[in-house]
Amino acid sequence: MPVKSLDSPTTVSPTARRGMGTILFEGGVAFRVWAPFASEVFAAGTFNQWSTTANPFASEGNGYWSTEIPGAKIGDEYQFVIRSGENPLIWRKNPYASELVNSSGNAIIHDPNFDWKGDNFTMPPWNELVIYEMHVGTFNDAPGNGPGTFNKIMPKLAYLQDLGINAIEIMPVAEFPTDCSWGYNPSQPFSVESALGGPQGLHKFIKAAHEYGIAVILDVVYNHCGPGDNDLWCFDGWSDGNHAGGIYFYDNERVHTPWGATRPDYSREEVRQFFRDNALFWLNKYRLDGLRFDSVVNIRNRNGNNNDPTGDLPDGWGLLQWINNEIRTKQSWKITIGEDLQNNEWITKDTGVGGAGFCTQWDAGFVHPVRSAIISRYDDSRDMLAIRDALSHDYNNNAMQRVIYTESHDEVANGKSRVPEEIWPGNANSWFSQKRSTLGAAMVFTAPGIPMIFQGQEFLEDGYFQDTVPLNWSRLQDFNGINLLYRDLIRLRRNWFNQTRGLRGQHVNVHHVNNSDKVIAFHRWENGGPGDDIVVVANFANRIYSSYTLGMPRAGQWCVRFNSDWQGYSKNFGNHVGYDTTACDGSMDNMPFRANVGIGPYSVLILSQNNS
Repeated sequence: MPVKSLDSPTTVSPTARRGMGTILFEGGVAFRVWAPFASEVFAAGTFNQWSTTANPFASEGNGYWSTEIPGAKIGDEYQFVIRSGENPLIWRKNPYASELVNSSGNAIIHDPNFDWKGDNFTMPPWNELVIYEMHVGTFNDAPGNGPGTFNKIMPKLAYLQDLGINAIEIMPVAEFPTDCSWGYNPSQPFSVESALGGPQGLHKFIKAAHEYGIAVILDVVYNHCGPGDNDLWCFDGWSDGNHAGGIYFYDNERVHTPWGATRPDYSREEVRQFFRDNALFWLNKYRLDGLRFDSVVNIRNRNGNNNDPTGDLPDGWGLLQWINNEIRTKQSWKITIGEDLQNNEWITKDTGVGGAGFCTQWDAGFVHPVRSAIISRYDDSRDMLAIRDALSHDYNNNAMQRVIYTESHDEVANGKSRVPEEIWPGNANSWFSQKRSTLGAAMVFTAPGIPMIFQGQEFLEDGYFQDTVPLNWSRLQDFNGINLLYRDLIRLRRNWFNQTRGLRGQHVNVHHVNNSDKVIAFHRWENGGPGDDIVVVANFANRIYSSYTLGMPRAGQWCVRFNSDWQGYSKNFGNHVGYDTTACDGSMDNMPFRANVGIGPYSVLILSQNNS
C-alpha cells in the first residue's frame, strides 16, 4: 500500500519492477525486501546521508516492502532499517545483497556487469570429469599473509590443466564471519566473501578457468545459516518465544542442526524461494558449471539420519526437487552434486518418480571401505570383498551417479588426517605412505564413477586440513614423481592416448578376488574391444608376485599402460615386474582366457590391448 514519508507529504508507492534486493534502473535503484512483521521499512545509505526516515518503503500487502530511490547508484553502501512494533529500530543487511564491505559491515549496491567476451566454455561429459576439490583461502597462499584469493589461484590453472583436471569444486565462498573459514558458516548467501576477492574476483577466476578448459563447481550450504554475523536471525524483529530465529527459521524442534539452531524453515514459501533464487543466482550470474549441496541429509531429515523417517522434512525434500528441476529444465548440462553420504539411491533418482533429482552424489559406499583398506596397519585386515563391493557400487544402475574419492575436506579434518598421515602418523613421507596412498588413488581413477581428489593430494600433502594453513607447494618438487603418477592416472582415466577408453565407461566386472593373497582384478569397458577393454590388477599386500595367473576377457597381447611401482614415481619404489603379457586359451575367473602378470607390493597395473 502507498505510505507517506515522514520527511515530506510525498506518497510512496511500491515499485513495479520485478526482482528482490536491489533492482537497478536508469537514474536510480529499486529495493524490495520480505519483512512480514515490520510496521515500517526504510533504506539508509550514502545516497541519503544515512537517514533513517528519508526513504520509506511501501507495503505490497503480502509481507513484501519496496521503494524506488532516484539518485542511488552502484557503489553506494546501505542497510535496511526496520521498525517492528515498539522495538528499537533494527538495522539489517539486504538478504539478497551481492556484495558487502564485510560480513559485519554494510551492503553495497553491486555492479552486475562483467565482460564475459570470449567465454565459450562447454561442460565436459560427466563420464570425462575429473574433479579437484579446492579451498580458495589456502590453495595458493603464503604463510602469515591472510587468506588466499581467487586471483592467486589463476597462476596455478596451467598446472591443473597439465595435471589433467577439468573441473574445480570450490568450498563455499558466500560471505562468512572473519577472513578465514572453511565456508560452511554462511552469513550472507548471495554475497561473495570479500577477503577472497569478492564478486569481481570470482568472475575473473571462473572466466580464467574456462579459458583453460576447466569447469567450476560451487559448494552451497542450505542446511543451516551462520550462526555468526547472521542478519537473517530475527530479521524483521519477530521471533517465537521458545525458538528465537524468526521468519527465516523453524519455530520448533526442527530448527536444531549439528551447527546450531539455524535450520531454515523450508515450509515457508518465501524461504523456499530465497534458496531457489540463490541456486540459480550462482549459476546465472557467475556462469558456474554446477553446484555441490552440503549435507543434504540435514535438509531432508531433522536428525540427519537416513534410517529415521520420524525426522523426515518433506518440505526440505520438495525444495531440493524444485531446485534440481529448475536447473535441469533451464541448464541441463550443469551438474548438481548431493553430499548425503547415506547410500540413498533416491538422492539421484529423477524427481518424476519421487527422487531428489541430483545428477550425482558423493559415495560413502566407496570412500569408507577403500580408505579403511589402505590405512589399515596390517595386511590381514584388508578386506578384498569390501573393495569388490566398493568397485561395483552404483546408484540406479548408473556409475556416473557417484563421485568417488579417498580425500575430501571432511576426510582430512575433523579428527582425521590426509591418507599418507593416517597410514603412518608422523611419517607421511614413508614408503608405506607413498605406496598405499597411491594404491588408493589408482582405485579412484580406475573404478566407475566421477573421480575427485582434494588439493595437494597429488603431491602427498601431509597433516590435516586447516583453513589458516596454506598448501605446502614445496612438496610438489619433493614429490614430483608422485605428482607424475597422478597425472598419468588422470590422463589414462580421460583416455588421452586412445588406449583406455573403457575407464570412461559404465561397466565393471570384478572377476578376481583373492582375500588370502590380497589381490583383486577387474575388467572395465565402455563398448569393448582393443583400446577399450581394460584390466586392472591391484595388490593390497606387501609382497611381490613375479607371475600371478588370472582371467582375461580377450585373447592376445595385453600391454601395461600403468605400473604404480615404477621407480620414476619414487626413488623408493621397487620397479618390480609389471610386464606385458599374452592371454591364452583356458578359462579362469569366469573369463574365457587367462594370463600371467607380475606385480609389486601395494601396486596397481592397468592393461589394455593395442587398437587394431
